[in-house]
Amino acid sequence: MGAKPSSGHCNDRGPRRMVFLRGRQQFSPWDDTLLSGKDPRSLLKRGMRHISFSLVTKGMTDIPDFLWGLAEVQKLNLSHNQLRVLPPDVGRLSRLVVLNLCGNRLRSLPREISLLKSLKVLFVNMNCLTEVPAELSACRSLEVLSLSHNRLSQLPASLADLSRLRKLNLSNNYFAHIPVCVFALKDLDFLHVGSNRLENIAESIQCLVSLQIFIAESNNIHSFPRALCLLSGLELLNLNNNDIQTLPNELYLLWRLGRIAWNPMDKGLHISHNPLSKPLPELVEGGLEVLFGYLKDKKHS
Repeated sequence: MGAKPSSGHCNDRGPRRMVFLRGRQQFSPWDDTLLSGKDPRSLLKRGMRHISFSLVTKGMTDIPDFLWGLAEVQKLNLSHNQLRVLPPDVGRLSRLVVLNLCGNRLRSLPREISLLKSLKVLFVNMNCLTEVPAELSACRSLEVLSLSHNRLSQLPASLADLSRLRKLNLSNNYFAHIPVCVFALKDLDFLHVGSNRLENIAESIQCLVSLQIFIAESNNIHSFPRALCLLSGLELLNLNNNDIQTLPNELYLLWRLGRIAWNPMDKGLHISHNPLSKPLPELVEGGLEVLFGYLKDKKHS
């Protein structure tokens, strides 16, 4: 298993030996540790702040049982495998702070995820989730949650209890509206709901008083809600690729946007690829100051 068979009889053992070594199958540290019978704890990486363990891109369909005995692990990366099930044993890793399950084939999460009381960061993007367990709301320390690129159309109401959540990514799912529980997350400063099936944004969006980045691109949103204009802390607002025809006069209140943005990564107002009525397209081309001036004058005229 450790080497490819050599071709022919080897008389000149020196050069042949070098070829043999170059042709050896290289085992990962994980494989090598298990094959040699070493303690799996030897694979733990002890950083300045966290003890981490990684099994990235191993092609795993099942998680090895020894992992559940590593109670001290704080950062666990199981991303980009072929996992279909996350066992209930994950609840035994009570010290987890970061859990990365991105890029697997998970259809659900176990209820025992509620036992991860120290969890701050959870990536479950790029899976096959059709639902999220209500028990996730017990992870009250959670600050970052990515559920993008799944098959979700709703979230449990109990997620409103995630009062420390600051960043939430729900993009590339099947949401027809922003889940009501989201509007209870007062500390949220980043919300991504792009590439869903949204046709409107509820007035309750104004409850997200800490929001700095809001992305709702590539939906079918028909109107720009005035409630968004009350979120004076917004620095990036992306409504590209929707069905918006008019802009609210109160838009000028969002002065932190700073500019019309064209690069997806830039802060500012992203409003391209919408059927804006005249003279809005020309004003947008003129820049944010020109657009804001027009809307302000219109409001007070």
